[in-house]
Amino acid sequence: MSKRQLAMVMDLNKCIGCQTCTVACKTQWTNRNGREYMYWNNVETYPGTGYPKNWMELGGGFDAAGDLQDGIIPNIEADYGVPWDYNFDALADGKQLTPNVEPTWGPNWDEDEGAGDFPNDNYFFYIPRICNHCTNPGCLSSCPRDAIFKRDIDGVVLVDLDRCQGYRYCIAGCPYKKVYFNPKLSKTEKCIFCFPRIEQGLPPACAQQCVGRIRFVGFLDDVNSQVHQLVHKYKVALPLRADRGTSPNVYYIPPTEAPPKFDAEGNVIEGSNRIPTEELEKLFGSEVNGAIKTLKSEMAKRKETGKSELMDLLIAYSHSEMFRLDNNYYKKEGTNKLAPVDNRYLSGKHTQRISRFSRGN
Repeated sequence: MSKRQLAMVMDLNKCIGCQTCTVACKTQWTNRNGREYMYWNNVETYPGTGYPKNWMELGGGFDAAGDLQDGIIPNIEADYGVPWDYNFDALADGKQLTPNVEPTWGPNWDEDEGAGDFPNDNYFFYIPRICNHCTNPGCLSSCPRDAIFKRDIDGVVLVDLDRCQGYRYCIAGCPYKKVYFNPKLSKTEKCIFCFPRIEQGLPPACAQQCVGRIRFVGFLDDVNSQVHQLVHKYKVALPLRADRGTSPNVYYIPPTEAPPKFDAEGNVIEGSNRIPTEELEKLFGSEVNGAIKTLKSEMAKRKETGKSELMDLLIAYSHSEMFRLDNNYYKKEGTNKLAPVDNRYLSGKHTQRISRFSRGN
């Protein structure tokens, strides 16, 4: 295990799908030099195909025995879509607005479509996705070049671009398909959790810019951090597709509230649940039922008594109540922040021995 683990919690009840986080990340990291199609942060509509297309069906991760599973590398043109732009300058000459390439697919292609029969039982919700900076990363285990590593200081998963040869096994091994191939550099690249900001005590750009204040960031071992309390104390924050065996460190507060369903006569079906429980269990496992029970209980408590520590925590009245980061921690640890010490990666059952690094370096 790394010395400490950074984590993020996203409250899906507060996400409005505005894509401000997507733009914040895009303009910061991926708007040039072969990264145009990359979205290290994107907000998907669920149920939907996602980005890349049907990513949950493309394999990767580990089975129950700890064996790495085969995965599929998405096709950039077919599964991500080629980015396009419009001839805005030509409008002044009276020309028609046209794209420079024929759009075939892209992020949020099926935004707000959802599923069900409108207005009786249709539903959707938004789910932002970034790299999960997993404790047991499928990308790391798949890389034959030892080019992917976890930082010992905070568990952030990074790519050593000097060692990466662009084989793309890491993309196949990641069950979330949050590693991208840069065709211009012939390297793979991914979310870096904005570690240069983190080291200065600042949250990642996606979290800083979130207008819904849905994101909490901190260290999981810090008992006073919001992420520790939501994940370990109240157990209302759950990892996405934990069944893939990578132990993600991005967690989600599941959606709890939705309008009631209606019958064929247009009457309210009392006690109905518009968001199917089986869909939430597919994403967050059976633990989602306990989390929703706790959330609803605390909502009722707050309504009756005006008090609930959990609800106050989730409301997040200010940024200072969402992030608990410490730049002094990084200063104390010195300059070797990239040290990839992790016992499991030196002797993991199904992980090739990392030849380049040794314990304590």
